[in-house]
Amino acid sequence: MNAPANLGAPTAQDGAHSAAMQDILSRQKAAHLRDGPLSADKRIEWIDRCIGLLVDHAREIEDALNTDFGARSKEASSITDVAGSIGPLKYARENLKTWMRPEKRKTTPAILGLFGAKAQLVYQPKGVVGVISPWNFPINLTMAPLAGIIAAGNRAMIKPSEFTPVTSDLMAAMFAKVFTDEEIAVVVGGPEVGQAFAGLAFDHMIFTGATSIARHVMRAAADNLVPLTLELGGKSPVIISKSADMAITAGRVMNGKTLNAGQICLAPDYVLLPEADVGSFVTEAKASVKRMFPTLKDNPDYTAVVAQRHYDRIMGYIEDARAKGAEIVDMTPEGEDLSQQEHRKIAPTLILNPTDDMKVMQEEIFGPVLPVKTYKSVDEAVDYVNSHDRPLGLYWFGTDEAEKERVLERTTSGGVTINDVIFHVAQEDLPFGGVGPSGMGSYHGHDGFKEFSHRKSIYTQVKKDLGPMLQLRPPYGPGIRKYLDSVLKR
Repeated sequence: MNAPANLGAPTAQDGAHSAAMQDILSRQKAAHLRDGPLSADKRIEWIDRCIGLLVDHAREIEDALNTDFGARSKEASSITDVAGSIGPLKYARENLKTWMRPEKRKTTPAILGLFGAKAQLVYQPKGVVGVISPWNFPINLTMAPLAGIIAAGNRAMIKPSEFTPVTSDLMAAMFAKVFTDEEIAVVVGGPEVGQAFAGLAFDHMIFTGATSIARHVMRAAADNLVPLTLELGGKSPVIISKSADMAITAGRVMNGKTLNAGQICLAPDYVLLPEADVGSFVTEAKASVKRMFPTLKDNPDYTAVVAQRHYDRIMGYIEDARAKGAEIVDMTPEGEDLSQQEHRKIAPTLILNPTDDMKVMQEEIFGPVLPVKTYKSVDEAVDYVNSHDRPLGLYWFGTDEAEKERVLERTTSGGVTINDVIFHVAQEDLPFGGVGPSGMGSYHGHDGFKEFSHRKSIYTQVKKDLGPMLQLRPPYGPGIRKYLDSVLKR
């Protein structure tokens, strides 16, 4: 994913941006202290405001995204950014009262509980959460975190991406209609604004974007020891078992690869399959794409690449692979020439027999290009996945239960979808996040509530003073020695 770049050394211009944002942050923190934790009813009211914004501005959101991308399916935008945002908000609204309840914990030693001592965990709002959202799903990847942020009782400041300026401006106008700057504020601008934003002393910050930019965000956050949630990406593999139904498998893989033209952090990034199955995968992949997109050039269902530099990067991957000996399977419909077009559409493309010296196997692709590698045994596929950074997602297709369990046990990824791609991110009752270079922390549903809450441990001592009776303080006697003897053993 992408996000505000160039979060490096401060510049003179950063001072003005930082001062304006610091003022909003200071007022939000003051309001948090002045008003105290938001009640459950107030949190529900704020969530309802967000849902109302999505419902009332659904068509404007579709149009803004279409403008920013040059060509983006309005139906796909409505599914992913509008409906896909309403779901998490409604789920949080329905469950936050339950999530807010204190959790009982056991006392140590247990005998203290018998005398009336209590141990519990209380969920407390952190305060103000900074949200740096990306360009690929700018509404959803703002609203989905907000579901947990608001459910936990926090205020928020949002910095959307400069790569989707029309959508970012719309978002700022939308939130300003129903929230004050002391509640939820949106700040827009380029890399210098992102740089200053990342350096603010939030009580928590969530960044969704590229791993390379996350390193700068972490450095900026470190100055104020701001806790971070990082939702990044990486090269999410697809392992296809010889037991898989190839028609279903190829169709689902290509659906995931062509959604938003592959500009998804969880898009399948490369395929691993048995050598004997390459031909059938290619045949079924081409048939699937033809069914979904009989045309591409003027087809409103097929999304363009967001910016020229990303278009050039993806095309560069294809040409680099071609020059180094890979076989390129271009799925441009017959009679169409995508080199002559108003926007930046790239046809779904398979790269067969890729090697690790090719750029397409070294970088997250973030486009409709899919390398296809072969393996002789599933252990070889597992070893290949494990020799690279741990991915955000991993996908396995097949019916062999023993093989499935082997893949699950032997690999580590942020999440897994079996017999499809991407779908685990849509499960509100499952935490969503990465591991290592693909991210840290997780959110969605109850896990999002906990991620954006301070879990305060509270111990209440028994009324009776047990110290003298148990000889827990000087002068010590034989009673404490007897207790220690009962503990100090294997």
